[in-house]
Amino acid sequence: MEALRRPALPEDAVRYRLFAAAAAGPGGEALLRRCAELALVRFAPLLAAYVWQRQPFRLRYVPGRGEIPAHLGGTTEFGDNVEDEWFIVYLLREITREFPGLAASIDDNDGEFLLIEAADFLPKWLNPDNSENRVFFYKGELHIIAPGEPWEQGWALSAPRATVPQALALLSTRAEEFLAAEPIRAALNKRLHGYPEKIQASLHRARCFLPAGIAAVLRLRPSLVAAAVQAFYLREPGDLGACRRPFRAFPAEQRVMALVTFTRCLYAQLVQQQFVPDRRSGYTLPAPAHPQYRACELGMKLAHGFEILCSKSSKVAPDAKRNVLRGPLWERFLRSLKEKDYFKGEMEGSAKYLELLHMAEDHFQQSVAVSESCDEVSPGDEILALLQTTPIDLKELEREAACLPAEDDDSWLDMTPGALDQMLKETRNESLPSPNEEEQNYGLETVAESMKAFVSKVSTHEGAELPWSSDESQVTFDVDSFTKALDRILGADSEELDSDDVDEEEEFGFSDEDDEELDAGNGRQEQKVSPEELVGSLKAYMEEMDRELAQTNVGKSFSSHKRGASSVGAAPCESAGPDCGAEAAELAALDVDMNLVANLLESYSAQAGLAGPTSSILQSLGVNLPESTELTGS
Repeated sequence: MEALRRPALPEDAVRYRLFAAAAAGPGGEALLRRCAELALVRFAPLLAAYVWQRQPFRLRYVPGRGEIPAHLGGTTEFGDNVEDEWFIVYLLREITREFPGLAASIDDNDGEFLLIEAADFLPKWLNPDNSENRVFFYKGELHIIAPGEPWEQGWALSAPRATVPQALALLSTRAEEFLAAEPIRAALNKRLHGYPEKIQASLHRARCFLPAGIAAVLRLRPSLVAAAVQAFYLREPGDLGACRRPFRAFPAEQRVMALVTFTRCLYAQLVQQQFVPDRRSGYTLPAPAHPQYRACELGMKLAHGFEILCSKSSKVAPDAKRNVLRGPLWERFLRSLKEKDYFKGEMEGSAKYLELLHMAEDHFQQSVAVSESCDEVSPGDEILALLQTTPIDLKELEREAACLPAEDDDSWLDMTPGALDQMLKETRNESLPSPNEEEQNYGLETVAESMKAFVSKVSTHEGAELPWSSDESQVTFDVDSFTKALDRILGADSEELDSDDVDEEEEFGFSDEDDEELDAGNGRQEQKVSPEELVGSLKAYMEEMDRELAQTNVGKSFSSHKRGASSVGAAPCESAGPDCGAEAAELAALDVDMNLVANLLESYSAQAGLAGPTSSILQSLGVNLPESTELTGS
């Protein structure tokens, strides 16, 4: 139902909107545009250093349409890097904190995905079908517009949904009433914990042996590395046509060593994909044991990505993109950066100043300038424009290559089972015990009692209840009420047989007379046998079965309380005959707990450290067995 109302979004895209909480007057458009400009300037230090996977964070002015008022909005495709989506969530939260008059909403193809992080703490009335236009960031905190109108009390799915103007009116007047509960906000803040420091931790710097032209382009536009990696990683067979000949834009003859900044996602995509270059391209790789093999391989892959981008270029004019840095908007943007001390006191013209300036230009061209224009230049067009307007000093690049800083360690690519377990434990808010703690905290009695408690609980079509989460009240069943309800559902003639049933009975020789005779015989037998005699005969019958099974392999596989005593007399009985064991002494009672634990440990050992039914059930019961195969023999 909600999916029919929401505009369709790609699976890897996020949509965000910033509204004026109070009703905007005649100057609302100018106010929103000014807020967008100030927000991008305020967060320029973060945005300029960020490398986006597919598309950057952009704020455009969107005129009002229907019940959606005018607002600032945008859509960003984040591809395989979901951290881009959560960085945007962090930005929206901080923007509403910096600009208290704005309220922000964000969603993706899953709807209000913020609520997924706090799914365990949501109110019962909130579900995916009624959450639209009810979840907002306001003044830096998450707010949920709860139902309060008379038509919302029952909260039927057919009830009218909340509109954006209604939600904004409630936020601007009664925001404290709709502040999300503390557990919900804590769950969301935990997901956003670490920003903005996490931005630097998500980057990876690696040495790449690549063409000098690419090194020069990345110096001016470091964000183009994402487009090149995506072009290589998502290449199609037709894209490699430009790579089966000597490269036109980036020949292999002039290559230098450079330090390239990736995100961890981009670096992993580039490293993990195996690729052998065509000999006609001019790119060759040294032996895998060569110390520079990784740098040559990364540079080769990047060169292929850049060449693919340039082969798709529409051959625009070289100045098409540079003109945006000469208008009044850029001058105002640069002046605001200086007022915010973006350059950190660096002398104008110094290497650090130029590096920060290039990053600011990159951010401006991606986010600010594009927001004011509907024409977006493709990465290939921009690369060719930069190649034609940027002088390439090969000797300067070689001097810089001689004193490159050390690259980052990429051991994070190797995920060990222990690290994965730690991540899962942290996600479940559990601490990972040490092996010694596991051995001390677990006991065989705990295993047996936990399984007994689990088996004794109720299970329904929704699954089995865990012992600590189920209702401890006793389950009662009223047979008469159930029978009456069943009669009302099936009707008064529910007990009558249809024609098919009668035909089947006649086919197998059944008749009403046979049933009457059988019932009469059973009635006479029940009158003759007392309850005490019936129970006694049943016990005798069970004891006889136990005696017969005791001499079989099935009976011998179970442990009993008197296992030692019975084993002592086992040898004489074997020579005396098969019935000696049953007649010599009373059968020993089975040790149910011992048999349960033994079978569980045997099944756990058969898992060989992998996931299986025993470990899954015991972990859900709070029992963690140590990883030791010796337990099965104890």
